[in-house]
Amino acid sequence: MQTVLFDQMMVHFRDEGPRDGRVVMFGNSLGTDLRVWDILLPLLPEGLRIVRFDKPGHGLSDCPEAPYAMDELVRDAENLAEHLGLKDITFVGLSIGGLIGQGFAAKRPDLVKALVLMDTAAQIGTDEMWNTRVNAVRKGGIESLADPILERWFAPTYRNGQPSQMAAWRNMLCRTPAEGYIGCCQAIAAADLTEGTRALTLPVMAMAGDQDGSTPPALVQATAELCNAPFHIIEDAGHLPCVEQPEVVAKLINEFLEATA
Repeated sequence: MQTVLFDQMMVHFRDEGPRDGRVVMFGNSLGTDLRVWDILLPLLPEGLRIVRFDKPGHGLSDCPEAPYAMDELVRDAENLAEHLGLKDITFVGLSIGGLIGQGFAAKRPDLVKALVLMDTAAQIGTDEMWNTRVNAVRKGGIESLADPILERWFAPTYRNGQPSQMAAWRNMLCRTPAEGYIGCCQAIAAADLTEGTRALTLPVMAMAGDQDGSTPPALVQATAELCNAPFHIIEDAGHLPCVEQPEVVAKLINEFLEATA
């Protein structure tokens, strides 16, 4: 188990692969932990140094009291990169992980050299939407919202064809501490990274599941256009295409890694 303390908060991470390998750092989505990448990683090229981490209030990381700020989440990624001595990072960010990636790339162009945006945007949702969700979690827990969340996460093909997997994803979501989930919701609600993302000059690629109910393809495409990034639609996938269509996602990432080598 790999852990580190930043400002008295424990961050759980995994650092795998050769120390001198090309660094690919992963930021996961709201309500998931670093295991969301498990099925994708074996499909990536050998020899990469793969770094992934649990956000505050997710997975095995500590759960500070809400609210959280996007700058704080970006700083965790930055601190971890410096702690591990990472450089020339390709950051792959899913959902809130993509917001973290955008903020990290804008803040530290000396560390982040390429960016993959997966089912994310420079601004996601509205204050009203996120406040409604926060209030619902405070009142009834994440369990009360689990069914509609999972419908946004996964296309019907996966939901209907993978009952045991769906049970596991539901467990991951519902076992996320409410305070951690709420804190990250509040960080997303307050985040508008439009100008920072518009100013990015590093290579960027974006993708979205065609049936994503959380960050619809048009929203992701608009963010891709901000930074002149190619945009790809992943068919028969919801908000987590790395889970539903790992081969397709891996092919796109592998081609991007080759193009930005």
